[in-house]
Amino acid sequence: MRRLALLLCAIVVLASCNQSEKPAAAPQAALNAAGATFPYPMYSKWFSEYHNLHPDVSINYQSIGSGGGIRQVTEGTVDFGASDMPMTDAQLAEAQSKLNTKVLNLPTVLGAVVPAYNIPGVSGEVNFTPEALAGIYLGKITKWNDKAITNANPKVNFPDKPIIVVHRSDGSGTTFIWTDYLSKVSPEWKNKVGSGTSVQWPVGLGGKGNEQVAGVVRQEQGAIGYIELIYALQNNIAYGSVRNSAGNFLKASLDGVTAAAASAPNMPDDFRVSITNPPGKDAYPISSFTWMLIPQQSKDPAKGKMIADFLNWMVTDGQKMTTALSYAPLPDVVAQKEQEAIKTVH
Repeated sequence: MRRLALLLCAIVVLASCNQSEKPAAAPQAALNAAGATFPYPMYSKWFSEYHNLHPDVSINYQSIGSGGGIRQVTEGTVDFGASDMPMTDAQLAEAQSKLNTKVLNLPTVLGAVVPAYNIPGVSGEVNFTPEALAGIYLGKITKWNDKAITNANPKVNFPDKPIIVVHRSDGSGTTFIWTDYLSKVSPEWKNKVGSGTSVQWPVGLGGKGNEQVAGVVRQEQGAIGYIELIYALQNNIAYGSVRNSAGNFLKASLDGVTAAAASAPNMPDDFRVSITNPPGKDAYPISSFTWMLIPQQSKDPAKGKMIADFLNWMVTDGQKMTTALSYAPLPDVVAQKEQEAIKTVH
């Protein structure tokens, strides 16, 4: 009996020793980020795929709008931000004074903003002129059968119904892209409203995020709203063609966005550029880069290295995943220029 007890003790001790010799599981590192809803479907895919490749790294992203992304990266409450509008000189200066490091604006993909609509009795495609879009959002065109709309669509029978204008209620890079475009095609819009992530809307209902704007357009008969292309596709919402600067009506497509990107062959060193209303017969006019806002020096060097490693993956292997989600990949010349900038992230 005594020998059996000694044997059991020995087994317990041995098991305990063996367990203590097992290597501890590597701790998982979490990067926190927040910002634009425009690229959220793409970022969600990237962060998931990167985690599959690097199980020890997870990236938590809050889709709160570009204004929130700029604000949170400036306050240092996230490891990096995201915006569809590059930060202004004043915003960059404020961020540098608070963080004691530069914030880089690094392009990630290109996308399109589309005029999505829900018009009773109209199932075919609708053409929008720049003048009509500006007039609708200025509150000057209030019925779907207004001549500003019907003249561009002679084969469409529009109802005598009021137009319900829908816009973003939060600080939004998608709003910046939309209002940047309207400011270029309409002097009245530029003078009365202007461009920005938030503006004083002359008319309309507000929705938070691309998700809510898409939801309102889908639910409200007579509605029109601006959303990122993938949200229109995912929600099966009709969206119109827009007349570009060459006079051609184009529906948003990857080719049209890529053609728009070609209008900015000389990317500035800080990557802050607007490509709305570009020249070119094949260029979709409401196209834009979207940016990650990256502190050049992280408070935690380990996190800085993780961010740099992710960014290098993003501009190489990550670009191969863009077209499946209706985003256009970065032009090669931009990706190569960006890899040089990423070398300064630490």
